[in-house]
Amino acid sequence: GRLFKIGDFEVDIIVHGFPGKSVCHGSLGFSAIALIRHGDRIALIDVGSFGQRFLLQEQLAARGLKPTDVTDVLLTHSHYDHSVNWTLFKHANIAIGRDELAWSLEQPWGETVVPELYVEVLDKWPTVRKVDDGETVFPGITAHMAPGHTPGSLVFVLDGGERDIVFSGDACKNRAELLSRAADMTYDPDATRATIDDIWARWSRKPGNVLAPGHDLPMV
Repeated sequence: GRLFKIGDFEVDIIVHGFPGKSVCHGSLGFSAIALIRHGDRIALIDVGSFGQRFLLQEQLAARGLKPTDVTDVLLTHSHYDHSVNWTLFKHANIAIGRDELAWSLEQPWGETVVPELYVEVLDKWPTVRKVDDGETVFPGITAHMAPGHTPGSLVFVLDGGERDIVFSGDACKNRAELLSRAADMTYDPDATRATIDDIWARWSRKPGNVLAPGHDLPMV
C-alpha cells in the first residue's frame, strides 16, 4: 500500500487501481481501495469486486484489522468492480449517491456492470445512507456529484488542512482520462468533460493535493 499522513488522517491505498483491461476474461480493470483512519473511525473508499475479496481481507489482516473494524464504507458508484463487497461490511455505515442507487435499480438485469441483486438489497439495508451533492460522509470528507461514467457517481474530497486528497473513482479513472478529459465508459461525453474539469479544479486548489483515481496510482 501507499500511506499518506494528512492532517488528522492516515490514508492507506491498500489495493492499487490498475488501468488495464482483460480482453478475454471480462472487461473491467482492477479497482483501487483506500483505507482511511480518523480517530476511532475507519473508512474504506470502494470495496472491490469478487476477484479482490480475499485480497481485501488479506490487506486488512496485514494491518491488524478485521472487516468488522471498518465503521464506514464510501462507494463512488455502483459498478460491481467497486461495490460488490459491501456485504463484507454490512454492519458499517454505507454511503452511496442517492441518484446513483436510484439509477442502478432501474438497470436491466444481466445486461450491465451493475450488480442487480446487491444494489436491490443495499437500497433497503438499514445502514445505507443515500447521499446528495455536498454532504459530509465522514469526518472531513465531502461527497460531490460527478456525472459521466454513471449518472450518480460521486467524488470524495478529504480536507486535510494544508492539502487534500481527491478520490475520483471512475468519474476519472486514470491519467489518460485526466489528460484527455474523455472517458472510455461514459453515458454523456460532455458531462464527463465537465466532471473532469471539476476534478482538476479540486485537485489544483492547494499545492501538494493528491488525486486518487479508481484505476490508477495516486498522483500529486
